[in-house]
Amino acid sequence: MRKRDQWLAAPLGAGLAAALLTGCGSEDGKAAGTGESVVMGISEEVQATDPASGYDPATWLLFNNVFQSLMSFPKGSTTPQPEAAKKCGFKDDASKTYECTLQDGLKFSNGHELTSEDVAFSFRRTLKINDENGPAAALLSSIGDIKTPDKSTVVFHLNRPDATFPQKIASGAGSIVDHQEYPADRLRTDGKAVGSGVYKLESFDKNKAVFKVNGSYKGPAVVQNSGMTMKFFHGKQDELKAAVQKGDIDIAYRGLAMKDIADLESAAGDKQNVKVVEGTSAEIQHLVFNTKDTVAGKPGVRKAIAYLIDRSALVRDVYKRTAEPLYSVVPSGITGHKTPFFDVYGDRPQPDKAKAALSSAGITGKVKLTLWATPVRYGPGTVPEFQEIAKQLNASGLFDADVKSVPFDEYEKGVRAGQYAVYAKGWVPDYPDPDNFTAPFFGQGSKELGNNYESKEISERILPATAAEGTRSATAPDFAKLQTTIAQDVPVLPLWQGKQYAVANSRVNGLQWTLDASTVFRFWEISKAAKG
Repeated sequence: MRKRDQWLAAPLGAGLAAALLTGCGSEDGKAAGTGESVVMGISEEVQATDPASGYDPATWLLFNNVFQSLMSFPKGSTTPQPEAAKKCGFKDDASKTYECTLQDGLKFSNGHELTSEDVAFSFRRTLKINDENGPAAALLSSIGDIKTPDKSTVVFHLNRPDATFPQKIASGAGSIVDHQEYPADRLRTDGKAVGSGVYKLESFDKNKAVFKVNGSYKGPAVVQNSGMTMKFFHGKQDELKAAVQKGDIDIAYRGLAMKDIADLESAAGDKQNVKVVEGTSAEIQHLVFNTKDTVAGKPGVRKAIAYLIDRSALVRDVYKRTAEPLYSVVPSGITGHKTPFFDVYGDRPQPDKAKAALSSAGITGKVKLTLWATPVRYGPGTVPEFQEIAKQLNASGLFDADVKSVPFDEYEKGVRAGQYAVYAKGWVPDYPDPDNFTAPFFGQGSKELGNNYESKEISERILPATAAEGTRSATAPDFAKLQTTIAQDVPVLPLWQGKQYAVANSRVNGLQWTLDASTVFRFWEISKAAKG
């Protein structure tokens, strides 16, 4: 997904993973949840309440809990299963016709009936608005036409084979909205949201979002609390840490400094009423090169940098071992993962090979380079990490590198305008498939990286071929070729793969079911015991 965060959790036993229960809303719409309300703090901002616009991790926290999708990822699983739908499946071998039948009796939180008309409206609307900050281009571009033969049936006719379509519509991009509440051709801007998910958005402002259990919800979730409040700390990591330590919030998620997580983990149980819960993640971060830049556009410069980066030092010194070195664009735990950057460039600095790479580009003096970062969006470790990278490059005697950091809005404009030679890109997957780590970056017409890189072998052969393959394990050889090509061309340099963390009051339980490779943070799995 989107533009940032982390993990990968221990697999569930088959019996437990299959033991899905069905949660039913009460007929009078009263809160169906039990237990105490929970307060969670994050340092990031929710960018939107309208699913046609939001495409970032904090915003999808809201979407995943307020809206239903036709499919969803059960806890501990990377395979989507029916959610608002009773059943879904491809109707042809070409992966171009996908049909879903809705559950009976679905309702939005305002009491309106949810039908196939709402489903079709939601997808058509997102595609029509095509907001630059939304998921339309990245996730829904394979939709050609949508038919609704009756109130409970929706048929997607795709314009190209797309075997990952079920995973895409299980993400926040598949959020279903009430066609009577949302304009068809523009974004909703009143800060409200009407969905049929487990929760309803009671209120939303710049400092907090309040969620109440949706008594009309019908789906597989079983709610373990009576509501959730999400407080926004606006990048103030120290305040977020202090709040969870003092008990002002029950959970701190997304935005604690790596050192703070390490400190809290080491102190947990030592007269502290907090615990650190670790999950798994496929969040990654890349160093991105503008291939049209006069300096970074030279393959020899990019390869020299690849020879000099010490990922182990970054993980140890900056991220305090809350991440792992990454040597490919497809992370560990995802189908087809290989380590071509390790195989080609090694895991320790090799100044002699870096010098040879620069010589091949006709460069004999020091290379002056600015590394661009943004302080919050891709995690609080990004700026210190880039400072360490500059230090590593300069220690070789081959580079004169410095670091500049700007707020995210300015940063995004600079990337799109091609103003930066080297910059950061964090990525939290929308769905756990190698397609989501490659197609948004290297597919035809992709602008996600903004680095002007194109490989026709990847965009015209490998990605279309893998998208058409229904057996995802069979895509591994093609994705191996893709990873090798990226390691040879170096349009990006993979840096690390994150782990997922939450720090919580000792009375909080269920976080292990929210921190997995699906990247879905399930409010409903979290419970809080009463004070003893």
